[in-house]
Amino acid sequence: MLKEKRKINFQSRHRVFLMGILCLFGVYVAAQTPASGQATKTEKKKTRVDLLHADEGYANKIRPNVQVLVGSVRLKHEGMFMWCDSALIYETSNSVEAFSNVRMEQGDTLFIYGDYLFYDGMSQLAQLRENVKMINRNTTLLTDSLNYDRIFDLGYYFEGGMLTDEENVLTSDWGEYSPATKLSVFNHDVTLVNPRFTLTSDTLKYHTETKVATILGPSEIVSDANHIYSERGFYDTANDVAELLDRSVLTNEGKKLIGDSIFYDRKIGFGEAFDNVIMNDTINKNMLTGDYCAYEEPIGYAMATKRAVAIDYSQGDSLYMHGDTLKMLTFNMNTDSLFREVRAYHKVRMYRTDVQGVCDSLVFNSKDSCITMYTDPILWNGGQQLLGEEIKIYMNDSTIDWAHIINQALTVEMKDSIHYNQVTGKEIKAYFQEGEMHKVDVIGNVLVVFYPEEKDSTMIGMNTSETSLLTIYLVERKLNKMVMSPKSNGVLYPMDQLPPDKMKLPNFQWFDYIRPLNKDDIFDWRPKRASDVLRKTTRKPVAPPVREIKNSK
Repeated sequence: MLKEKRKINFQSRHRVFLMGILCLFGVYVAAQTPASGQATKTEKKKTRVDLLHADEGYANKIRPNVQVLVGSVRLKHEGMFMWCDSALIYETSNSVEAFSNVRMEQGDTLFIYGDYLFYDGMSQLAQLRENVKMINRNTTLLTDSLNYDRIFDLGYYFEGGMLTDEENVLTSDWGEYSPATKLSVFNHDVTLVNPRFTLTSDTLKYHTETKVATILGPSEIVSDANHIYSERGFYDTANDVAELLDRSVLTNEGKKLIGDSIFYDRKIGFGEAFDNVIMNDTINKNMLTGDYCAYEEPIGYAMATKRAVAIDYSQGDSLYMHGDTLKMLTFNMNTDSLFREVRAYHKVRMYRTDVQGVCDSLVFNSKDSCITMYTDPILWNGGQQLLGEEIKIYMNDSTIDWAHIINQALTVEMKDSIHYNQVTGKEIKAYFQEGEMHKVDVIGNVLVVFYPEEKDSTMIGMNTSETSLLTIYLVERKLNKMVMSPKSNGVLYPMDQLPPDKMKLPNFQWFDYIRPLNKDDIFDWRPKRASDVLRKTTRKPVAPPVREIKNSK
């Protein structure tokens, strides 16, 4: 009985405890629940479009929730003031229709005008139509259809429009402008007109404060001096500076510059291109390539480096020339005596099917159409090799007219791997016809090793001679006749009795391991062996004439 009584008392106390907890929870919930009709603290209160003034106002009999306003209507919503001649206020949707002489003002920087406005106070979207004008400081946007989103501070048109500032006039089929960021975007038939150039594009971004246009699609920039094509890049319209990407093209008076990226400053006339660069002169039919090229228009200076190649394609066969650095300098700019120099250095190699050459440095002067090769120069024409301390090549309409080899001059013709026709002298003058050597004059201390032939090209023997002047005549790149002055009888050795010490002249060298084999081989620099390098002669300076000085006393 006692246990049962204790059990009943425990259950009663447990029920009382549970009832107490439930009562406390009910009080807490009641305290947290707002009274009927009272808004919560987190709910944002919607603001309505306020009427500030109207000459007349009355309710619409058919639509009682519509208020009709007439005459000098003035409204306000969220810091935006609106004016018009007449308006309809839709109280249920918190929106406005405004008619005639519509004007919207926000602060002292944004003004919008039009003939018609529908304004949604809930979304804060203004739709203006007919003769619309948006003015933000020095920027004006003109269109017939403009939507202005006040929340995102963005106005956009979709049936054609025009944006103007102090620098440019932009037109397009579709466009948007943000007064807050000063950034505008244009699509379809975009035209940017500047007093100095015109830019046409498919897609363009433009910043009205920095005056920088961002190219996002196929675009052309045309001026009196040049033409630019680009599909991606930036153009600073205030400073005339362009940064172009994606194989853009800059064309200037027949010269075309292409590169993976191009920087161009129109005001100072400076351009530079990076990676896979091509500078093509379609008038003079020559080309400069490399991974870096620069050009200064005012002084006519150009340079290329990083696998730089100069290409002359004025003839049917193109001449390819490579050096560590290639430069073009222009002298007497804007005069009738203008001429240019092309300089190549170092490790110069050149290739054309009819002529190849190597040297350390090279200069081409357009004034006398002369190419001068310096430091261990070698020139090949068919089976002929010419070398000396210095080689001058005189051109005629981009073909070789004649070449002058100065000091330790040597010409070698390979007969086979053992026998070579050889002539050496102080200097050699080689004359060409249609790209082939046909006559050679060897002057001073002439030494000859020559293998005369039968009609079937069988070698008769080896002739060695010495003279002061030698003239060689070639037919189809083969030695045909030699004339010596004074006449030299020489010595003819039978083919089976050739003395080994007479078969090669003292300065004989055959540089087949250096000769460029094709246009791609010009990048593979192969130096002369140490034992084959010429020891340069010392040139005696010419003493000035002695003048007699008279005593003035």
